[in-house]
Amino acid sequence: MDFLSSFEKEIAPKTFVNGHLYTSEDLEMYKKLHAQITQLQGTQLHAFPNTVRYFNLLQNLPPARKLGLGQVSFDFSTFPAPVRVAEAPKEKKPKKDAAAAAGGAVGTSKAGAEGSAKANKEQNKGDGKGKDKPKKEKAAPAPAAAPQPPSPHMIDLRVGKIVKVEKHPDADSLYVEQIDLGTETRTVVSGLVKYVPIEEMQDKMVVAICNLKPASMRGIKSFAMVLCATSSDGKDGGVEFVNPPEGSAPGDRIYFEGYEDGQPESQLNPKKKVFETIQPGFRTLDSLEACWINPDNSKPHLIKTDKGICKAAKFANATLS
Repeated sequence: MDFLSSFEKEIAPKTFVNGHLYTSEDLEMYKKLHAQITQLQGTQLHAFPNTVRYFNLLQNLPPARKLGLGQVSFDFSTFPAPVRVAEAPKEKKPKKDAAAAAGGAVGTSKAGAEGSAKANKEQNKGDGKGKDKPKKEKAAPAPAAAPQPPSPHMIDLRVGKIVKVEKHPDADSLYVEQIDLGTETRTVVSGLVKYVPIEEMQDKMVVAICNLKPASMRGIKSFAMVLCATSSDGKDGGVEFVNPPEGSAPGDRIYFEGYEDGQPESQLNPKKKVFETIQPGFRTLDSLEACWINPDNSKPHLIKTDKGICKAAKFANATLS
């Protein structure tokens, strides 16, 4: 219990042990938690909502499923809402006093200047000069808006169509595609040569992530990313596209169910780790439907357009990236 109480506080502001990125440490922590959580009764788990949230996210990821430790079921409708607290800000070091650092010579000069100024002030009293003017009060600065926590609506997903594809001239594993996004065509570099034949790439309708920071891949800049499903057995089991619904057109907006009204960022700030925080919850269900699973309550939010739900062709319980 002492370990669970301590870990509950540690994991509260995080998605994974090292922040918002999954590492091998999470798999080791999953094994340790599995032995303890399976010994607790339903209401005993209510004391550790953040730990249960973290554990449930891990047990649905392929590395944990491969261990075969057995899934643990939770009735989240009976749980208190987990409190996700922000990590404590780093303490700022006080700045050194500039006057103190300047040295004795400057101090002597300053003293002389102050004496001269005092003398002038006394002299000005007699001729009416030097009266203190009322100081204008500065308006208080407007309070800064609280930063938004990462949310799926910040990610810009759109339907795209691959109108041209060729092998990367300097990388055997990469394709270079031209993807029609309705109002524009973007160059996109994808590592799909081992998984998708080039003839299946041409004219393919895809789900494109459009507001990641452009990245140079072996000398060619990529301005989006195509969303793909990786088999629950890992990449050795295969990689396939996530397909937009029938009747989709390039440029159609794709959104997360329950977040329809949110507006995506024009470009995600890499320092805020929005995509890195949300992407670990991207999965396909048993029905092959693509979704984001909220780590706080394990609720799936379908990835869809006004025409229907985005799906994988054959990979259920797959990770999406």
